[in-house]
Amino acid sequence: MKKPKEKTKRKRMIAIIVASFYIAGIFSAIHAAMTARTAQGAVAWTVSLVSFPFVAVPAYLVLGRNKFEGMATAFNERHDEIEDFLEGFNDELKPWVITTKEAPSWHQAMQRLTGFELTRGNRVELLINGEATFHSILDGIRAAQDYVLFQFYMFHDDGLGREVKEALKERARSGVRVFVLYDEIGSGGLPDSYIADLREAGVEVSSFKPTQGWQNRFQLNFRNHRKMVVVDGKVAWVGGHNVGDEYMGRDPDFSPWRDTHVRIEGPAALQLQITILSDWYWATRELPTVSWTPTPAADPAQKVMIVPTGPTGQFETASLFFISALSGAKHRIWLSACYFVPDEAVMKALELAALRGVDVRVITTGKPDSWPVFLAAFHYIEQLKGLGIRFYAYKPGFMHQKVMLVDDYIASVGTHNFDNRSFRLNFEVTSVIVDEVFASEMEQMFLADFKHAEVIDPDTLEEKPLWWKAAVKVSRLAAPVL
Repeated sequence: MKKPKEKTKRKRMIAIIVASFYIAGIFSAIHAAMTARTAQGAVAWTVSLVSFPFVAVPAYLVLGRNKFEGMATAFNERHDEIEDFLEGFNDELKPWVITTKEAPSWHQAMQRLTGFELTRGNRVELLINGEATFHSILDGIRAAQDYVLFQFYMFHDDGLGREVKEALKERARSGVRVFVLYDEIGSGGLPDSYIADLREAGVEVSSFKPTQGWQNRFQLNFRNHRKMVVVDGKVAWVGGHNVGDEYMGRDPDFSPWRDTHVRIEGPAALQLQITILSDWYWATRELPTVSWTPTPAADPAQKVMIVPTGPTGQFETASLFFISALSGAKHRIWLSACYFVPDEAVMKALELAALRGVDVRVITTGKPDSWPVFLAAFHYIEQLKGLGIRFYAYKPGFMHQKVMLVDDYIASVGTHNFDNRSFRLNFEVTSVIVDEVFASEMEQMFLADFKHAEVIDPDTLEEKPLWWKAAVKVSRLAAPVL
């Protein structure tokens, strides 16, 4: 039998722990009420933090914030140096910048949000699926003379991962500077031996380190979802693929994998270069010496702008990009969204476009890799019924591409999913190509995808069984943080 003093001590300790949780819950609730993005979010967090602090306080520490802290401070540490090379970069790029009169209606807003301009002098190649994408990237790496910047959300130590590793090692051993950046969560299964092998060959490797700084210490919400390569400041690649065998169609559960990248040659490659180096600087506090002289393509007809987005600025750049592009559409919006979980503002933009008579088509995957997000999409599809929007489910395999076609001359290929995580929590990037010839290639790509898809009729969703409807509604509530 325990002594009375021991029992009293134990009770006092339990009381202190309970009180601490409730006090933390109250302070966290005040913080949530002052900083939450929406009124609904503020109410949900406030009620849960005060009522169930033992569960809600740890959850709030991990998932509660929607702003990534510390990047501005980090860049201020070398403010003069960074400002100097940015000023030089902008001066070098001026001859290739498109005037506002020549640019689409959304250009000025995006320029103010990103600091980047629409540039001429580029050549863009559409890379459909993994074979075309990694054949192009690996050829580009092998041709590198000075440096390779290689950043992906996800690396696997599999067939493709090892092929990429050997190509990077070969260049490093040949005297080319090679920099590799990856995301800890996306590449969580990557063994230490893979990284050690790269470093032994002279490759500089770093994770993105999203938990740097005491304000980010417990945050797992912020992920660097970008997939980019730049070679010698002249050629760049961006799109939906990661480094793994499934992206080559080698996973029997998801094959054939459907994805898209682009190869960009010209001044816009430098915009991707800045995007990679800003992430590299955050991770390492180092700025490699690279070329900032634009090299126009041999056929300088295509206009390109890079739109990097992330949870660091005052405004939600990703969401605003989609809203502005959708709002400016005159007769067509075709988009691919493996995760179709739009926010309220984007939903309104889609509704208005359909009401204007715009041909709106959305193709999503028919083979999910995440059931909650897959099911949540049907809530939004049902909400958009009666407007003439056409929905498709791609059937042969998993559709992962993140592309959009607006009218007959604007296309985007990048890393953004059509969900809250990409709109607000992830670091993402997309290329915007303003060119009728490229748009025509995208149109043919979409038409081929539609042929391999099954039409989703929103009017039939009401006929689904009760358990399915309940699963959709529950998934919709969880989707914003998945």
